[in-house]
Amino acid sequence: MNDSLPRTNVDFWFDPVCPWTWLTSRWLLEVGKARPLTISWHVMSLAVLNEGRLGELPEQHRVLMGQAWAPVRVLMAAARAHGPAVLEPLYTALGTRFHLREEPRTRPTIEAALRDAGLPTSLADAGDTDACDTELRASHREGITLVGSDVGSPIIAVPGPGTDKIAFFGPVVTPAPRGEEAVRLWNATLTVASTPGFYEIKRTRTVGPLFD
Repeated sequence: MNDSLPRTNVDFWFDPVCPWTWLTSRWLLEVGKARPLTISWHVMSLAVLNEGRLGELPEQHRVLMGQAWAPVRVLMAAARAHGPAVLEPLYTALGTRFHLREEPRTRPTIEAALRDAGLPTSLADAGDTDACDTELRASHREGITLVGSDVGSPIIAVPGPGTDKIAFFGPVVTPAPRGEEAVRLWNATLTVASTPGFYEIKRTRTVGPLFD
């Protein structure tokens, strides 16, 4: 890592059931090996984002939205009980099981991820209640307010001019870039995101998420 560079504070909002978010998060951690980043992890919810429009979604997406509640609720319960520092290791544990091992998004998988992260499995109880939904919705709203409701997970925010933040959805990339390629994408993303009036670059995805 080049310690002569200024440290950048990065806010990252994620929903753990999204495979594209998982790839972006692994890319961001890779950038952190070469650039001084302080990453703050925040929970957002695709289930919250899609409330009121489930009827417009394909069946497989409606099923996913039903499965998406428990993991984010458990993440919020873990942060409430043990502090926000547990979000990254628990997200890593959940994502490893959901995306790399293709385990079902069920309570036994969540309990296994809690054990992986050194947390009590009793936190899985939160997945069946709305006890942490106020904090969940507030965390989700904080991220969405920065970029607008026509995007999804993930959201990244970095310091901008003055007290403003530069925030954007994505980048959506597969597989997660590594080494200097990861740093080049980081530098380029910050360049375009900080350009006044810049809003979007997009092309049709031709492959699904690649985790290798």
